[in-house]
Amino acid sequence: MNQKERMLAGLPYKAWLDGLLEERTASRLKVHQFNQLSPDEHEKRAGLIRDILGQAGENTHIEAPFRCDYGTNITVGNNFYANFNCTILDVGRVVIGDNVMFAPNVSLYTAGHPVHPESRNSGYEYGIAITIGNNVWIGGNVVVNPGVTIGNNVVIGAGSVVTKDIPDNVIAVGSPCRVIREITEEDRKYYYKDREFDVEDYK
Repeated sequence: MNQKERMLAGLPYKAWLDGLLEERTASRLKVHQFNQLSPDEHEKRAGLIRDILGQAGENTHIEAPFRCDYGTNITVGNNFYANFNCTILDVGRVVIGDNVMFAPNVSLYTAGHPVHPESRNSGYEYGIAITIGNNVWIGGNVVVNPGVTIGNNVVIGAGSVVTKDIPDNVIAVGSPCRVIREITEEDRKYYYKDREFDVEDYK
């Protein structure tokens, strides 16, 4: 395998070999262009983000500034929204489902380095895939670590560091992130904590 194949297979690889440096540079030029667009250039923004990402569903919207390594290793479903300062280190694959929202400063890190200093200084690094299900809301300043899968219908509280898989239908918070409770039918009528909707068209 070449270094790119090793990277995408989750094996140790060297990031400056076999054209990887050139791919990252090409991606960063596109990302730089995206981040320099005027806020009212909606069509250019939508077209360029589709060119950056590997696959994007309908209604993909990412606020600038945005950062990624390759872009091509990121797949997002329909109705994806990422607020300001989203960072996705996509040396491993990142798969995001439908109806997913990121608050500001969300970071997905598939990338990592060996713990032992001599192994780390060898130049080898790794990327392990991250998967996020459907109907997920990730709060501000959340970090998702390599290899994590977040289930469907999940809320991740602000400031969390997600180091392990999160099951479906839960709220999880903290560092490290832990499930605090299930999401139930009773939650439907509240828009914030104990504040009930005063409208009917939310259902």
